[in-house]
Amino acid sequence: MRILLSNDDGYFAPGLEALSQSLSEFADTVVVAPERNRSGASNSLTLDRPLFLRQAANGFHYVNGTPTDCVHLAVTGMLDHVPDMVVSGINLGPNMGDDTIYSGTVAAATEGYLLGVPSIAMSLASFAGAHFATAAQVARELVERFVRSAFTVPVLLNVNVPDVPYAELRGMRVTRLGRRHKAEPAVKHVTPRNETVYWVGAAGAAADAGEGTDFHAVANGFVSVTPLQVDLTHVGQIDMLKNWLAA
Repeated sequence: MRILLSNDDGYFAPGLEALSQSLSEFADTVVVAPERNRSGASNSLTLDRPLFLRQAANGFHYVNGTPTDCVHLAVTGMLDHVPDMVVSGINLGPNMGDDTIYSGTVAAATEGYLLGVPSIAMSLASFAGAHFATAAQVARELVERFVRSAFTVPVLLNVNVPDVPYAELRGMRVTRLGRRHKAEPAVKHVTPRNETVYWVGAAGAAADAGEGTDFHAVANGFVSVTPLQVDLTHVGQIDMLKNWLAA
């Protein structure tokens, strides 16, 4: 079993270290991650400058680019084989609902999926970061399950793990993405040089968080496992748009 590991928090992140330790016990793992925190980078590729691949003292490789760059470079240029799986994370903080649009953690897994590799995005659903070991154990269980019963087609799984001791997890639930309220307003600030700058506002609270959603599962102590897809076509509006253009 050969697994490519990446993330968006940077190659030095404790979540990536926990993931590597857990999966390296039974699989051949390679880490290619950003050289710095690239949270919120989404699926961006670096096209305006060259990328450098370097290796840290712990053996992890890092790239001066985005999470998508890391996986793309690894699969199409660095490795002499196609990995059996891409696992991204463990992200510090949740990636649920609308978060998946912006998440670099999800983006790294998405790039693996687009390259034909089954991929998993792992997130610890808290910014406290108290129980990375719990999420690492969940990741191992999912990969071991994949080894026993591989998918017949590439899949993209978004996994959010409650930040609790492993023994307190109530199980796993297959979920759909919920939705958040509109984000908080941007925060305006004036620098000592009298320049106005802005910080992007905090994400909105959960809006669609009923039973069956990722928000509901995590809030009730379950690991949320959501299958994602890349097709953004709004199928329900195709006929409406045809009629609009024909009018």
